[in-house]
Amino acid sequence: MKIFSDKQIYEGDKLTAQRQNISSTELMERAGTQIFNWLHMRMQGAQVPIQVFCGIGNNGGNGLVVARHLINHGYNVHTYVVNFSDKRTKDFLINYDRIKQTSKKWPTLIGPKDDFPEIGPDDIIIDAVFGIGLNRPADDWVVNLFQHFKTSKAYTLAIDLPSGMKTDSVPADEKDMVWASYTLSFQSPKLAFFLPETAKYTEQWEVLDIGIDRDYLINTPTEVELIGKQEVLPIYKTRDQFSHKGSFGHALIIGGSYGKIGAAILASHSAMSAGAGLVTAFVPKCGYIPMQSSLPEIMVITDENEEYISNIQFKIKPTVIGLGVGLGTEKETSEALKVFLTNNKTPLVIDADAINILSKNTDLLALLPENTVLTPHPKELERLIGKWKNDFDKLKKVKAFSKKHKVIMVIKGAYTLTILEDKIYINSTGNPGLATGGTGDVLTGIITGLIAQGYQPLEASIFGVYLHGKSADIAVQSLGYEAMIASHVIETLGDAYIDLFTKPEPLQVEETEAEPKESQKKI
Repeated sequence: MKIFSDKQIYEGDKLTAQRQNISSTELMERAGTQIFNWLHMRMQGAQVPIQVFCGIGNNGGNGLVVARHLINHGYNVHTYVVNFSDKRTKDFLINYDRIKQTSKKWPTLIGPKDDFPEIGPDDIIIDAVFGIGLNRPADDWVVNLFQHFKTSKAYTLAIDLPSGMKTDSVPADEKDMVWASYTLSFQSPKLAFFLPETAKYTEQWEVLDIGIDRDYLINTPTEVELIGKQEVLPIYKTRDQFSHKGSFGHALIIGGSYGKIGAAILASHSAMSAGAGLVTAFVPKCGYIPMQSSLPEIMVITDENEEYISNIQFKIKPTVIGLGVGLGTEKETSEALKVFLTNNKTPLVIDADAINILSKNTDLLALLPENTVLTPHPKELERLIGKWKNDFDKLKKVKAFSKKHKVIMVIKGAYTLTILEDKIYINSTGNPGLATGGTGDVLTGIITGLIAQGYQPLEASIFGVYLHGKSADIAVQSLGYEAMIASHVIETLGDAYIDLFTKPEPLQVEETEAEPKESQKKI
């Protein structure tokens, strides 16, 4: 799914109005009606007090449309206009007149000297104050109104974006924000929904299709994409009936040290389970028996050193090399890595201590093959690119790093991000059960195994992250978050592949209409 910028959504609105020969007011009516239908389908006429707070811009206009339809359908609605400016947009004014014609109970104006309305914990708040139109800090009294929302503990539904939130920056103070229970985002989600410092401002979100021109949506490129099943299915490579193990490449995993051989076992196992035709592990001598005992399918080469890798030499010709899991950062290991990178031309997937060694020896970054995949966790990333001010600054630094060194960055987290230059791919699978030792080693192995089979590094990164998360989603159903370990993710990797071709059960959804029946009209 494409994630459009604010500017692109504005352009799409204008183009839609032109191509469909409708006014911006009609487009607003369409959007507001979609929100009403969403609410009506869930509430079915329940007389819960609904408090609609509208700004004086287009987001407020959407709120007025919703309020009007709710009133027409007999809901218990209280409408307020948050009067933070003497300016009004044209579409707001049109819908303000329409709601006055609908109800004798006109919207109540709230200003800086007015008392805030009482809101009960069982009420519903509809936040239509700012949306994406905020271009300056909110006045103190408006911020106090937002805190009034939060203190009430009422269910808060935000229209398009929680008021106070911006799509490209982190708020200076969390008190400046509406904390939404649910957000209905127009046409696409917002990047801010997926970043730790901003995602907390909406517990859940959903995309509403407001009918922006389809050609515009299809043909407009975006810098950010959300990756789900429909996005990875075209990446999947089918297997020929007459294929053999040589058809799917040879993955080499280089890693492990005394006490950390398990990392190499996990990466090797997941590379094989991801579909690599052959997998060899290069480990220190202390890893020979554990590797051979744990994974009879894996071939093993040992370093001359007993406890850590000191000299990376092998006679095989791997298709791809996964490097760094459990490697350690001994001086001899760092020197061996430098010699290896100087002579290596094979595609690489780099993780863990190999990233830490690169961070201390940044001159080695110039030796990486183009489209090398790096998979750092947050602290490894910080060592690599330096500290960042906030999540958006982090993305800026990662993009710059990717451009400079021509590498693919897989930034692990709740929504793992795959970044190549200016393009960001947000993964939609995964759960908190992955917050346990070894799952990063499994991800490195999966991506390595996919590249071995012929997937391009960017495809392998996007697909591998998806499969890794989906496998965890399947495993957690029978284990729970706390009991899931990295090995479980490997065990259900086959189920994640099978799930690609499993159709969801059809939903039985009752259609709703914006226009009420005669029996439902209050006015």
